[in-house]
Amino acid sequence: MGYRSGYAALIGRPNAGKSTLLNRLVGERIAAVSNKPQTTRFRIQGVVTRDDGQIVFVDTPGVHKPGHLLNRRMMAAVHDAIMSVDVVVLMRDASVSTGNGDRFVLDLVKRSEKTAILVLNKVDKIKEKGELLPLIESYAKEYPFAEIIPLSALKGDAVEILLEQIVKHLPPGEPIFTEDEMTDQPLRSIVAEMVREKILRSTGEEIPYVTAVVTELFDESDPDLTTIYCAIYVERASQKKIIIGRQGARVKDIGTKARIDIENLLGKRVFLKLFVKVVEDWRNRERDLDEMGIRE
Repeated sequence: MGYRSGYAALIGRPNAGKSTLLNRLVGERIAAVSNKPQTTRFRIQGVVTRDDGQIVFVDTPGVHKPGHLLNRRMMAAVHDAIMSVDVVVLMRDASVSTGNGDRFVLDLVKRSEKTAILVLNKVDKIKEKGELLPLIESYAKEYPFAEIIPLSALKGDAVEILLEQIVKHLPPGEPIFTEDEMTDQPLRSIVAEMVREKILRSTGEEIPYVTAVVTELFDESDPDLTTIYCAIYVERASQKKIIIGRQGARVKDIGTKARIDIENLLGKRVFLKLFVKVVEDWRNRERDLDEMGIRE
């Protein structure tokens, strides 16, 4: 068959498991993962290099109804990704019933007319695998999917099968990235995402989508210690109080957990400083979104 390389977009509703799958495939936590919808805010590329080919995965924001300028930019990233890749990987949470959002995402795939693979994720939550058959038949009638693959991104079941099938549908070509590259994201962005992930997990439903994180200092001049300053954006003073917590307990916990992940990523000690900025209505401010890397 020869060596193949190309781009594959991961698309689906919020919480379909796209970022979990990307991190599983790449082997590093390059994308923020939480149980909150719309965790991914911009396109993140993860690279998987194999003996038979190289796949550049594009993890996209969950497909949702746009409201703020932030959401509109997120949805623009989805549309752009679909039209610029070789293979579309439609991820569907197989453990929940079909809703309007699922039909909308499927319609995006139809309109793209791209080679598409359907991934039925979270099968570890389904006791009777026969329950998948009606869902498979339903999707097969709607679009000529090249492959339909049930898997568990969380447990890693069938992810090797997915990789094999994606490579099979990529065009012949040389590697796009070098063998040791895992993502196109700079370390500053990955660090910010790790901090934001911990905020999402720590604050529960209190601060769902009003936070953003920007790495303002990334100093590696000391070979034994990397110094990192991250700014956490919120829209109101009351939200700042929630993130800081009583006597600074919550922001300290967020920083401790994020630092452990960052040290594992960098392989050395890290000094991480977090501070919270109140920027009213940042989700509708073009300049702020540009600075956060959430661009048109």
